[in-house]
Amino acid sequence: MTATAETEAADPEAPDPEAWAARAEQQVLDEAVKIAPHAGWTWRMVKLAGRAAGFSEGETELLLPHGPADLAALLSRRHDARALVILADVDPATLKIRERIARALEARLEAAGQDEAALRRWIGFLVLPANAPLGGRLAWESADVLWRWAGDVATDENHYSKRALLAGILSGGLAIRLSSGRGAALRFNDRRIADVMRFEKWKATTKLRPGDLLAGAAHALGRMRYGTSAHPREGGDPSGALRLSDVP
Repeated sequence: MTATAETEAADPEAPDPEAWAARAEQQVLDEAVKIAPHAGWTWRMVKLAGRAAGFSEGETELLLPHGPADLAALLSRRHDARALVILADVDPATLKIRERIARALEARLEAAGQDEAALRRWIGFLVLPANAPLGGRLAWESADVLWRWAGDVATDENHYSKRALLAGILSGGLAIRLSSGRGAALRFNDRRIADVMRFEKWKATTKLRPGDLLAGAAHALGRMRYGTSAHPREGGDPSGALRLSDVP
């Protein structure tokens, strides 16, 4: 029996470290949302939020080793979860796909808008060049949450194109929500969704297939590397693979 198992057996009511950390993160985030509007989305804000939540500076750094980046991810995921709560009474199966995405985007904007003052600082942090990759990952995560709510089960290249397009719409909608208000953001969403639907219609009717292009490019590169004889041998392995038994 391991030391951890022995401890749990000795004290079955011992707190779960992961559950404690999750609660502590949310406590610090609660304070960060209050402090960020005047302190910015910075390490200083993280330490102030940790102190306000009752943690020492060392405990805060242990809990959030990447400081403002960790809190940025926590806030984005809180907004994702809040959007799903807003959508809880909506049955996506009763809506057309365009209506599903419109409702999902509206809910996500509403979820983020509840922390509007902190959201401005959050966006300012993520648009910095060093933080752009994090911003992209968080937008992708949010788009994935919304598409899954909408019932998307695609596993081919559509899985990625749908999320990339929706992440772009969501990022633009958040920026417009802060600069021009909720109505302008919803109108922006409607226009972008219309653009996406036109793109999907074109994609469904065109003979252009990205997968076929990539396969053709791979085949051409293979011929350049191995020559025209790199074809399945007559009576041999149909895959054309070189086997140990073929080596003299």
